[in-house]
Amino acid sequence: MSKADFHDASAVATVWRQARATPGQTGPAPAADSDSLACEQAVALEYNGISHAALLCSPTDLEDLAYGFSLTEGIIRDAGDIRAVDLLEDERGSLLQIDIASACLHQLKARRRQLAGRTGCGLCGLESLDEVRRELPALPVPEQGPNADAVFRALDALRDSQPLHRLTGATHAAAWCTLDGDILAVREDVGRHNALDKLLGHLLRQGMDPRQGMVLISSRASFEMVQKAAAMGITFVVAVSAPTRYAVQIADELGVMLAAFARDRAFTLYSHPHYLNTSEPVSTTTP
Repeated sequence: MSKADFHDASAVATVWRQARATPGQTGPAPAADSDSLACEQAVALEYNGISHAALLCSPTDLEDLAYGFSLTEGIIRDAGDIRAVDLLEDERGSLLQIDIASACLHQLKARRRQLAGRTGCGLCGLESLDEVRRELPALPVPEQGPNADAVFRALDALRDSQPLHRLTGATHAAAWCTLDGDILAVREDVGRHNALDKLLGHLLRQGMDPRQGMVLISSRASFEMVQKAAAMGITFVVAVSAPTRYAVQIADELGVMLAAFARDRAFTLYSHPHYLNTSEPVSTTTP
């Protein structure tokens, strides 16, 4: 995220802070102060002139969002299917005009939905249960996986890789990490689905191999978060918070190693635990 993008992603507001009174005494009056708020705006996606979706998200890395959303929604097959992305802005929000190959138009019509996306939900507006889960092939067994040290190393680095969250406390993050635990890219957004789509769009645009790393998300692991990663071809997903039952089910079926409750000293493997590399000794930290 550039300095300009970071400036656009937050705003300063005047607030009044109320402290708790000491027992038996009159409480102090609210004190004026300032606070930083995460910006949230409407972003509409239009494909070849056809309105498709409207999301609420942070106004940053929107071209990445266009690529990632298009791939994880099954509209495009690879980056080459997008010919151009134009961003138009006005007082109402942003419009992403996406020009896709004509061969993708039938996929667009199959997945077309009119929705007002919410920051907590990635499925609003789907018209039937058949549209919820996509038909995706199971991923091949990986030749190599991360070890526990790599997961903890990435977790430690994530704290310092979320400047917008440190400023506002209101955003999620999705990070792309090497199998050794080095963070290569991070995207932040008020919506966890948007943060992941932005990250996947970045990987797609840069031509990065999805088999050579893992995704670390600061949120819970929902079904759709796992499905998005699998659609990109990513085998390793690590979530800071809890998984859902449906997320575990689809991770198991699609060949995704899902780790959750990933914290300072432990994480829990919910699917394909044998993908974790245990051939190397794991270092320990003295409490």
